[in-house]
Amino acid sequence: MSWLQLIFLALIQGLTEFLPISSSAHLILPSKLLGWPDQGPLIDVMAHFGSLFAVLLYFRKDVADILHGCVDLLQRKLNTNSALALNLILSTPPTLIVGFLLAKMGADDAMRLLPIIAFTTIFFGVLLWLSDIKAKDDKPVEDLTWGGAAVLGLAQCLALIPGTSRSGITMTAGRTLGLSREASARFSMLMSLPIIGAGGLYALMKLISADASEQTATLANGLVVAGLSFITAYACIALFMKWVGRIGFFPFMVYRLALGAGLIFFIVAS
Repeated sequence: MSWLQLIFLALIQGLTEFLPISSSAHLILPSKLLGWPDQGPLIDVMAHFGSLFAVLLYFRKDVADILHGCVDLLQRKLNTNSALALNLILSTPPTLIVGFLLAKMGADDAMRLLPIIAFTTIFFGVLLWLSDIKAKDDKPVEDLTWGGAAVLGLAQCLALIPGTSRSGITMTAGRTLGLSREASARFSMLMSLPIIGAGGLYALMKLISADASEQTATLANGLVVAGLSFITAYACIALFMKWVGRIGFFPFMVYRLALGAGLIFFIVAS
């Protein structure tokens, strides 16, 4: 792969991973529309871990609170930190289990089709906006119940369908549950930690088992991708968390409608 392709993919990963516009769809589109080769497991690993470290750094206080909360849970202490840790624990297993089953069956690759991406891009974009304008409450993350965390975890499973957007569907569910825009975005970002980590480890396993002759990128390529993914993801998170309370989700719905319409036009014209 050329440096232009690697840089482009790194920027896409960093910019779209945490916006409600589906990073998986944007990473699939270059190969579908431009005929680029698959980036390979090394680039997947580096892109995932670059964005993972961006979340860890930006939400370092929350991460510290979650770790303290895990210790409190082991000591059977119920407080704000342990409640946050428990909610995160409850929201994670559904996606990991469903994702593992889809990967074992090969269904994850079967869903990487342009018609599916076009439909989910439009449908879940409209759903995100509707959930935002119809939300009746603006509760903080601290008011999220165990049942609400489980609902968010189940909603996150839908993000395994390309075009849905992991952050988008979890923010949709969060707004439906009455969380504020900022709270929905914050918990969605925290939910990404185990999911991105698991995705990175899966890509790492593929990298270890892959034939060296099949690698399309070098370690130097991967480090550049990781660095760019980290920088762009951190900047994207910071700007999104600053502005989401003011601008809402309407601009993202408009973008998704335009992207979905463009994909439909491309499919029909092909």
